[in-house]
Amino acid sequence: MREPLGSTPVTPSPSAPSAHSSRTAAAYDAVAVRYAELARDALDALPLDRAILAAFAEHTGSAGPVAELGCGPGHMTAHLRDLGLDAFGVDLSPAMIRIARESYPDLRFEVGSIEALDLPDGTLDGGVSWYSAIHAAPGEVPAYLAEFRRVLAPGAPLLLAFFESEGGPVAEFDHKAAPAYRWPIDTLAALAADAGFTETGRMLREPLADERFRRGHLLLRAALP
Repeated sequence: MREPLGSTPVTPSPSAPSAHSSRTAAAYDAVAVRYAELARDALDALPLDRAILAAFAEHTGSAGPVAELGCGPGHMTAHLRDLGLDAFGVDLSPAMIRIARESYPDLRFEVGSIEALDLPDGTLDGGVSWYSAIHAAPGEVPAYLAEFRRVLAPGAPLLLAFFESEGGPVAEFDHKAAPAYRWPIDTLAALAADAGFTETGRMLREPLADERFRRGHLLLRAALP
């Protein structure tokens, strides 16, 4: 594992999730089995999504740990493993983590909040947030990005996947699990820059026949000291 230059890793004390996060976790607990069934093979029909995940894997350039930050039932963590990464998953929903552990017993999955990760500073060689921060209110997103930056080693990549607002402002919508938000890709990229990331690349994917919204992807790198 790499450490930030000139600093000592600190393991934060785990904090209780916010009331909003607790409600989101309960919402996903309630739909966990059905969600896992729908998500298990979703990547098979998404070549562009697989391409940017492959690009992320190449950008890690290390054998160190990579976390899926908000892993749900674990299918994406398993895909990262299949790309050759030392991947593990963290999710706020205990029901999702139970399914992930049952489905992929060879991988590590932990219950935890991506608002306050129980990880030392700078110990991840990569992070993937695959639609995991979409339920955070706009004012909370900078703190999420700052937390992702804290746990990533300098130079480590971060991949954000989200629903894009197609030229409009940040907009709330009726996600099936809990209220969620669509973001302009430039606005989210600017917040990531403020949190200490540099942009490596981006991808916008138009919705498929069974999808409502354009999908946004930002490939970022934690700034060097």
